[in-house]
This record gives sequence, structure tokens and C-alpha cells, in this order.
Amino acid sequence: MSLQIIIFIVYFLIVLGIGVYSYKKTEGEADYWIAGGKLGWALGGATIAATQMSAGLFIGTIGVMYSVGWSFGWVVLVFPVSYWIMVSVIAPRFTRVREFTLPSFFERRYYSKSARAISALIILIAMVVYIQAQIVAGGLIANTIFGIPQSQGMIYFTILLLIYTFIGGMLAVVYTDFFQIMIMVLGSIVAVPLALHHIGGFSNLLIYVQAANPIAFTWKGMPPALLFTIGLAFLLGTIARPEQLVRFYAMKDMKTIRRGILFTLILVILAHSFVFILALASRVFFPVLTTGDMAMPMIASGVLPIFIGTILLAAVTAAMMSTVDSLLIVAASALSHDIYATIFEPDAPESKKLWVGRIGVIVVGVIPVILLLTGLSGGDLVQLIVALFSALMGASFLMPVLLGILWKRTTKEGAISAMVGGLTATFLWKLYGMPNIDPVVAGFLVSATLCIGISLMTSPPPKSAIEPYFEK
Repeated sequence: MSLQIIIFIVYFLIVLGIGVYSYKKTEGEADYWIAGGKLGWALGGATIAATQMSAGLFIGTIGVMYSVGWSFGWVVLVFPVSYWIMVSVIAPRFTRVREFTLPSFFERRYYSKSARAISALIILIAMVVYIQAQIVAGGLIANTIFGIPQSQGMIYFTILLLIYTFIGGMLAVVYTDFFQIMIMVLGSIVAVPLALHHIGGFSNLLIYVQAANPIAFTWKGMPPALLFTIGLAFLLGTIARPEQLVRFYAMKDMKTIRRGILFTLILVILAHSFVFILALASRVFFPVLTTGDMAMPMIASGVLPIFIGTILLAAVTAAMMSTVDSLLIVAASALSHDIYATIFEPDAPESKKLWVGRIGVIVVGVIPVILLLTGLSGGDLVQLIVALFSALMGASFLMPVLLGILWKRTTKEGAISAMVGGLTATFLWKLYGMPNIDPVVAGFLVSATLCIGISLMTSPPPKSAIEPYFEK
């Protein structure tokens, strides 16, 4: 048995052990969906950072920068802005009433079970899109490490994720996220100096990259309009991502949230800095790859020492797993807590709703694999799939969340129309719109117009709906 396989087996056993431990500590819905609402700043900040640093960073960002050059790296600047808005504008009012899910917030603020059910359905659709990116990347890693076909790797990767998320819920997600973010940072810290050593230092890196890809340090790799609007998608989508917003419910209080977000920013900026260097180095080591998504696996397996390369691949796997487990929890909570318990069996006992949630984890995890294996979706670079997810979140949820806590006049009709209109416009633009403009532009403009316009044309919300978020 090779050293690579041994390291991955040990890694997977640790993750599964965390899942079993979390299962024993899970006593009810609050534990399963929001970790009891008792997270400290370190666990809370680490789990948000781990969720954000998905395969979109370690596979996708490197893949896109391999193809288009350094210009794509500017999108990292949007994350401090996004997290500042989340912690200073949204969190103080959003967390006044502690819920289990984002759709629960929509029901309370917009006095409508329909708003809750519709938002839950949108979450399910968007999560299927996002999970596909992580599963594709998981297949690439499995192919690199174990030599198995990518399709088999996607299946095995999904099975492992489903097991520990199924049994442990949010507690398992949080604990594994903390473990995995440490693996990500450690792997990156070790890999970057070794890669630079092979090239002969940072100055040589710049020279060799320029020779391998003459447009690497220009703005020609990607149309400026597309580059800017993808950045907009990440800016708006990060603010409105349900799996990150629900972390605010999982942390103790606003003081904890502020410290946690600061920790998140430190981890995110640190990881992005290392990833950008690896992205440039990959173009030097492997000038001609069939897809940029193979750049990181090739560096790990073909450039670094076996032990270090395997740690780096474990870091990439950690990034994917820490994101998918969060997505599974949010999607399963939408299916169980917001659709099943709201529409079909409102009086279901807590134990039954928990098992429906666990079944939801399986359903939401299996659907993306089926879509990929049957050829019904896929084909884009991993990061472009992630960008579509961000566009869907920004277009569907940003205005209903933001205006819901800042503008008393926002009505249920305005919020519902914004969610449905934003989702529809985003998909339509993706299918038929100009390819050099990210779909978030169309989706967000439609969502904002509908949210404001329909709210002004409908009856004001009742006092009971706005009091929790506006009265001190």
C-alpha cells in the first residue's frame, strides 16, 4: 500500500470518527441544524472560512488563473467587502430572532409559509448546482491518488461525505471544518516554498510564467466585462449564501460573530495568497494541460515530494468536503424543516423531522452525482460552476434578506417575486444571454426591481412581522 493511500485512509478515518462523536452529542434539531447555537469565534470563523474555501479555490481558482492569468486574482478583493456587510449590516438584526434555517427567517419576516417553501426550493436547486463542482473536483483527486476513473472517484467521494454528514449534522460539519481548515492552511504553507524552490525563487517565477503564457500578466485572458461581473457575482453571492448566513445562528452572540468573521478574513486572505502563487507556478511546471482544473492535482503529484504532495491533496479534499457537508446540511434542512415540516406534517415529532433531514442529506447528495454521470450537466471549469451558484444566491436572496432588515416596507409579495424572478432571470441569462456578462447582473437587477416595485404596490407588512428586526 502506497504512502499516499495510507495518508488518505488515516485522514478519512479521522473525519468519520468526528462524525460518530458528533452523532453522540446531537440531542435535537438545534444541535443538528445550528450546533446548538453555542459556537465560539474560533470554530465559527473557521467553519465559515472552510465553507467559502471550496474546490472553487483550490481547484477552480487555480484552474482559471492557469488559463487566463493573474487578472482573475482580483476577485479576492470582494471578500473583505462581503464579510464587512455581513457582520456590520446584516448580522445585528438578522440574529435578533434565532432560527434554524434561512427559510425560517423568510417565514417570520414575510409572514408567509409560501415564502419559506419557495426559498427552500430555491436552496435545493442552487445547492445541486454547487455540489456538482465539488464532486467533479473530488473525482479529479481520486483519479490522481488512487488511479481510478474520475466517475468512480465522484461516487466514492460522495459516499464518504454522506456518511459523516448523515450521522453528525451541523456538529460534525463544524468540527470537521475546523480540522480541515487547519489541513488546508498547513498544506498551502508547506507547498508554496517547495514550489518556489523548484523554480528558483519568486523572481524566476514571474519570468517563467511570462514565457509560458505571454498574456498571464495582462487583462487579455478574460474579457473585462466578464471578469468584473464574476467579481460582482462573488460579492453579492457571498453575502446571501444560506450556508454562511445560518452560521450566525450557530454562534453565541454578536461579539462572537465579529471575532469569528475577523478570523474568517485572516484565513481566507492567507489561503488565497498561497493559491495565487501555486496557480502561477502550475503554468511553469505544466505549460499544456487539457483543462486548468488539473493544475493543482498535477503540482501535488508531479512536483512536490510524495508526503507533502499528498498533504496538499488532502488539503484540497478538505476544502471540498468542508463545503459540501455545509451545503448538504442547508439543503437537507430546507427539505425537512422548511418543506416537509411546513407543508406536509407540521406537527411531526422532532425525532421524525431529524430522520427526514438525514434522508434529505442522502437525496441532495445523490442527485448531483446522477446528473454528472448521465451527462445532464457539467462541462464547465469548477470555478465557473461556483460562480453560477454565487449568481443564483445573489440574485435570489440578497434583496429579500437585506431589504427585509433595512426597509420596513418590504412585503411578502415583493420578497417572493424577487426570489423567483431573480432565479429565473439568472438561469435564462446563463442559457441565452451575452456570454461576456455574468448572469448575476440580469438576476440581481430583476430581483431588486421586483422586490422594491412589488412591495410599493402591495399592502404594508403587519407590525408583528417587522417588530423583531426593527424595534430595539
